Amino acid sequence: MAKLKTSKTAAKRFKVSGTGKIMRRKSYNNHMFFHKSGGQKRRLDQEAELSKTERKRVRRLLAL
Repeated sequence: MAKLKTSKTAAKRFKVSGTGKIMRRKSYNNHMFFHKSGGQKRRLDQEAELSKTERKRVRRLLAL
């Protein structure tokens, strides 16, 4: 069977942590920052773990 190619769009959006979790960016983090509190902006900067329902699909896109 041929090797799976990595989806480059997925590779730019997700990264795999050292322990194997798939991490993603949080939403609401592009503009209108003057409406958001400092605490909210700091929380949005942190990466979030991908939900369990999305893991299998994204792993296939990343060719893991």
